[in-house]
Parts: sequence; structure tokens; C-alpha cells
Amino acid sequence: MEALRESFAQLTEASILLIDFMALLIVVYATLEAFWGAASAAFGQARPQYRHIWLRYARWLVAALTFQLAADIVASALTPSWEDIGHLAAIAVIRTFLNYFLGRDLVEIEEEEKKENGGDSSETAVER
Repeated sequence: MEALRESFAQLTEASILLIDFMALLIVVYATLEAFWGAASAAFGQARPQYRHIWLRYARWLVAALTFQLAADIVASALTPSWEDIGHLAAIAVIRTFLNYFLGRDLVEIEEEEKKENGGDSSETAVER
């Protein structure tokens, strides 16, 4: 039974590392994409779309937080402590907060685009 418990612990730790690595990749990619988009908008476009760039960046960050939350959930399966539970709760609150405001911004952008296009928008902010 002890060998099974040890195997479970090793698998769990490897899973946590893999999921945290995926979250890191998402954050790095998103940051580079946002930087490139903002730099291109600043020097290239007649009317820069900074809000769209930051909303896309926020979507990526929410995805990364979701992966981190998953890693924390897996970690809590080993030896859940009050510190682990507090960490898990903090990430869940941050993710919920970001999702709420991101969703609100997407609705605002969609409404603005409908007004600009006379109510006929074939591509919405949510689809981007």
C-alpha cells in the first residue's frame, strides 16, 4: 500500500509541474503577443485598437489562471493544508474577478461595435 501511495505522490507532483509549465507558457506567449500587438498598434495603425489587445491578453491570463487553479486542485489531493486551501481560494477569487470584468468589457465592446455598424455586426467582440 505504501508503494501505491508513493507512486500516487510522484504522479501528482509530475502532473503539478506539467500543468504549472503549461500556465507559464500561456503567460509568456500572451505577454509577447500583447507586447507585439501594442507596439504594432502604436507605430503602424491609423486608429490603434488597444482595448482589443488588452482584452485578448486578459483572456489568455484567465486561461493561465485556470491552469494554475487546476494545478492547485491536484496539489490539494496530496496533503491539503489550510495554506493550500487559502492559496486555492485566492486564485479562484482572482479568476472570478477577472472573468466578471472581462465579460463586462466584451459586452461593452460588442454594443459599441453594433452602434458603429448601424446594428449589423457580422463579427462580434466575443468571436475574436
